[in-house]
Amino acid sequence: MADRRRLDQPREPGRLKLPRFDPEAFGQWSEGIARFMGTAKFLVYMTVFILAWVVWNTLAPKNWQFDPYTFTFLTLILSLQASYAAPLILLAQNRQADRDRLASEEDRRRAAAQKADTEYLAREIASLRIAVGEVATRDFLRSELARMSEELDEAAVRRAKLERKKAKKATLDEPVEEDELDPDEDPPRRRARSGR
Repeated sequence: MADRRRLDQPREPGRLKLPRFDPEAFGQWSEGIARFMGTAKFLVYMTVFILAWVVWNTLAPKNWQFDPYTFTFLTLILSLQASYAAPLILLAQNRQADRDRLASEEDRRRAAAQKADTEYLAREIASLRIAVGEVATRDFLRSELARMSEELDEAAVRRAKLERKKAKKATLDEPVEEDELDPDEDPPRRRARSGR
């Protein structure tokens, strides 16, 4: 294969090589032009330019006029500007549409992630509610402890009454009836005390 840099050797036939350019840089440049063409400043500059052109070519001496009355050269320049402005504006719109598409895809991805996170948190909250529903609350524990305390107090009062009765009957040496005996006492001891 022949070296393309050497001038003493013929080049191999190939495709026509066009100059390369950076599409991103060209796109940014075209967007800059399209943005400028959409401003009031551009309209003012264009109006001043056209008015100066027309005034010069109508009021200036004949030998200084370069584009007489029909303004053919001005029409050619404006047509050339329009033929380049339209593709530049379309290119800028396409780039903006690509950015919008990427932004909407990113928004969709984030919305899906947020929805998944929200559903996960909702499930976690529901499981915590179920778990908390099965756990004794402070009020429930207080009420149960109060009820048990009352039952213990009642049992202590009954036991104290029974002890007094036992002490009273023991002093009189009377046999103790079975219904007056302590229900928590061992059955053999109860039988012995009742005399059976």
